[in-house]
Amino acid sequence: MSKNVPLHLDPTDRRILMVLQKQGRMSNAELSERVNLSPSACHRRVQRLESDGLIKNYVAMLDARKMGLPTTVFVEITLSGQSDEILEAFEKAVARIPNVLECHLMAGTADYILKCVAEDTEDFARIHRQYLTRLPGVTQMQSSFALRTVFKTTALPV
Repeated sequence: MSKNVPLHLDPTDRRILMVLQKQGRMSNAELSERVNLSPSACHRRVQRLESDGLIKNYVAMLDARKMGLPTTVFVEITLSGQSDEILEAFEKAVARIPNVLECHLMAGTADYILKCVAEDTEDFARIHRQYLTRLPGVTQMQSSFALRTVFKTTALPV
C-alpha cells in the first residue's frame, strides 16, 4: 500500500476504483457484481468516492491515431526566469494550445515539458510556428518525437 493513499480506502473501495479506471461506463449493476456488493451499497460507495474527490470525472478516451493525430511530441521548454509572473504567463498561454495534452513544471534542466499531438511532422511544424514560438518567456525549446508508444495507461495504482 502506498503511503500517499488515503487511509479510509478499504479493499472494496480499491476494487471499485480499479474497475472504474479500466471501464468507467459500466452500469452500477455490473460494477456491483464485479466487486461483490449489493447494487445499493455499491452506489453509495461510488457516490462517496465522487464526493470525496477520489473520482474526479468520467471521460471517453479517444484513439489519437483514428482521430488523425498519431504523432506524439514531447517538448522541453526553458524559460527566461522563474518569477511568479513569468511562470503564470507561460502556464496561462500554454493551456490555450489545443494540441498540448499535458504540461508539467519540472525539476532538472528544463522548466516545463509538454506532451503534444499532431497529424505528422509538418503539422507539428505548424503548431510550433503558430503557438509554441509565441509562448511568453521561452528562451529554449527542444522537441522529441515519439517513435512508438510502448505502454500507456491512465489507471493509477490503487
